[in-house]
Amino acid sequence: MSQHSKPDRTTSAQTALVIGATGGVGGEVARTLLARGWRVRALNRNPEAAARSTSGMAGVEWVRGDAMDQAAVVAAAAGADLIVHGANPPGYHNWRGLALPMLEAAIAAAKASGARILFPGTVYNYGPDAGSVIDERSPQHPLTRKGAIRVEMEQRLEAAARDGVHVIIVRAGDYFGPQTSANSWFANALAQPGRPVRFMMYPGAKAVGHAWAYLPDLAETMVRLVERANTLAQFEVFHFGGHWTEHGVEIAQAVRRVTGRPGLPILPFPWPVVALLAPFVEMFRETLEMRYLWRTPLRLDNAKLVAVLGAEPRTPLDQAVRQSLEGLGCLPAETRGGALALA
Repeated sequence: MSQHSKPDRTTSAQTALVIGATGGVGGEVARTLLARGWRVRALNRNPEAAARSTSGMAGVEWVRGDAMDQAAVVAAAAGADLIVHGANPPGYHNWRGLALPMLEAAIAAAKASGARILFPGTVYNYGPDAGSVIDERSPQHPLTRKGAIRVEMEQRLEAAARDGVHVIIVRAGDYFGPQTSANSWFANALAQPGRPVRFMMYPGAKAVGHAWAYLPDLAETMVRLVERANTLAQFEVFHFGGHWTEHGVEIAQAVRRVTGRPGLPILPFPWPVVALLAPFVEMFRETLEMRYLWRTPLRLDNAKLVAVLGAEPRTPLDQAVRQSLEGLGCLPAETRGGALALA
């Protein structure tokens, strides 16, 4: 079990606004902040439904508002010490038209309230030219539209920092966890939420390494950085190493171990079908753009992060996979609870 250290300063009087609390990373950061004694607000267009649909967030104050509505975000952030910007356009839809205005609203709210911005970054910023191991200084030449938008989002945050806003960005690989988003690769290809795992589809070349980020560990890391914010610069970027599977298919092999089914089929992802339908289905078109990340190893170098925190929170892979499958409702009762040792 991962060992999560206690905070190094009292946070009981502090308030965080979480934008995107019903999502994977936003929700996990909200839970971690609550456990640390923070007051947590969450912005949502339907706060009653959001409160019903989330678990482990009973202490959250849900505030009605749209992340696209700058005035609503500014109002929700009044008196906040931290803004967690975890909002993403659903289903890859209209990234430029939605992602950038939502970020600008969060920046305006940070300027008005004096809050720090905590932003989850991705590997979309990088193309294959960045090399197989990337640190915070690696060149960013994205191949995709979403990658270019991600670079622009971080540039806007850096510009906001020059204008007085404190910013922490933590880049990570593909998310998985007990509350994994339905849009995640783990929930789409390696598991089918609400059903026992009968087969898996692995999207990449089995021998090509892949970076995974277990959401509870990532959230713990992000909150620890916030707790040390007084020692950081105005604008900071960190890479979260997470679980690096040297042979990418190791994540699927972990699912086999956890389910107790060593012969569980690992099928190739149907990329030809995705390519065929991409001109007609936006989700498939956007997914196809990101295929290079399954063909090219991009390992995040976390040396800077470790230098600040001393160590990166790391739940063992099989335990992380087990908890993710349990959270997604994919483990039958007889396999829950204990680790399975398979030859």
